[in-house]
Amino acid sequence: MSSLPVEPVDLLDLKLLPAWVKEPAEERIYEYAGGEEDGRRSRPSNRSRRDRAPRSRESKMSRDSKNGRDRRARGRNHRDRRKVFRVAAPPDITVRFLPYSPAFDNVVAQIKSASVAYSIFALARLFLEKPERYDVWLTAKAESPLYRLGENGAMSLARDFLERNAFRFAREDFYKIDIIQTDPIKGNYSNVARCRLSRTLLGPTNHHNYQPHLRSLYEQRFSRRMSFTEYQRQIEIVNDPALIERWKEEARTVTTYTTSRDETPSMFASAAEAERHFRSNYLPGLVRSVEEVTIDGVLSRRLPDRTLNRAIEDAWTRENRSPSNMMQELAARFRQAGLNVFRHRRGMLFVSPIRMRAFVHEQGGVSPSVNAILEAAAATPGINRKELAEKLTVDLSTEDAESRKLTLASDLRWLISEGHVIEFNDGSLDLPRAKPKPKETAEPAISAENSTKEVGAAVSAAEVGSTESRPSEEETKSAGAKEEALAT
Repeated sequence: MSSLPVEPVDLLDLKLLPAWVKEPAEERIYEYAGGEEDGRRSRPSNRSRRDRAPRSRESKMSRDSKNGRDRRARGRNHRDRRKVFRVAAPPDITVRFLPYSPAFDNVVAQIKSASVAYSIFALARLFLEKPERYDVWLTAKAESPLYRLGENGAMSLARDFLERNAFRFAREDFYKIDIIQTDPIKGNYSNVARCRLSRTLLGPTNHHNYQPHLRSLYEQRFSRRMSFTEYQRQIEIVNDPALIERWKEEARTVTTYTTSRDETPSMFASAAEAERHFRSNYLPGLVRSVEEVTIDGVLSRRLPDRTLNRAIEDAWTRENRSPSNMMQELAARFRQAGLNVFRHRRGMLFVSPIRMRAFVHEQGGVSPSVNAILEAAAATPGINRKELAEKLTVDLSTEDAESRKLTLASDLRWLISEGHVIEFNDGSLDLPRAKPKPKETAEPAISAENSTKEVGAAVSAAEVGSTESRPSEEETKSAGAKEEALAT
């Protein structure tokens, strides 16, 4: 279960990032929903009653009987479905998606190499687009943990499932597997057994390898769908000489298993013998419970446990529709990487290598070109460089227009590099959001009134106090001056 290296073609290319103002329309999750409606609309109209042929009473009775049987069958199927849904409850596990480190580092390098702002929502969608670009973090509760084979082996929600299939999942870690050709099989056989489901030849029923081969095929491919007794009904006996010869040729190929962790290697001529050795020597203590585990996205798509695989797929569908968790993770990591995360239109999150700040200088202190750029960007949010140049060089001669364009390009570059103008990845320009001015309230007047009351109360207390001396004329004047100052 170790992470696989990410190929360069799987890394994100921000030049291909869609415009943040043009989010793609949400795809239909269930394509057949519209198809049923279209089918009902395109259905030909019913014929009139006069064109219908008269129906006999017998046909009506047979039709009613058939409808009754259909209703009973639907009722039984409905009860069966309810039973299935009741058993297949969602697992109590938390699934989160994290950006894959090499892909994330590549994105950070691209953002720092330019002065463009990118939508974190669009970046989260790109990370979730391919499994090579994200990791999956699974968190289970202590009372219902995950189970894993060793440190990096297969995982499952059920311990017995891992123990039953442990040899198939971990045999390459404990055995060296070799495929050799043996001598041709001798003997005359008149038939051979074959699996109807997989079309696999199992050999004659009286051959010594028939039962192990049958049991192995069932455990690997059909144990989760049916019982062994039901699977035995899917075995047929064929008498075709060509199939018998084909089985003899296939039976010559023997797979041997040699232990790779023992000082004295042991070799086994069949998978059944190797599995018995594995269960008695390696399996005890191999299965362990974990509450948290992180796997890469590629392995999360092919987990052997179907329930766990389905839970991850459902979580990915929800996250891809609304990637809030991935956006939070990206925003936190972008800040740690030294990038600036800010909010803009409709509160959307963006990332840029530049710290955005509103232009607060006086118009008289900057050039007319800078003022013109700021006024045009404020009047037309989302304007691009070409539209800006055309708007500010109108009614100018060719020479003056070229000179003016060079000046505008230089000033615009300075404004973008200082964070006074935002350039998005789709080429649109906009001004940063200015901080709202604090609202002027009546708090100063209220506080002044309270202070006046306090001063008045203090003066009154001094006047009525028996042990205190009355304030002097100078103190009274200073108190009055203080009251007037607070009132103003």
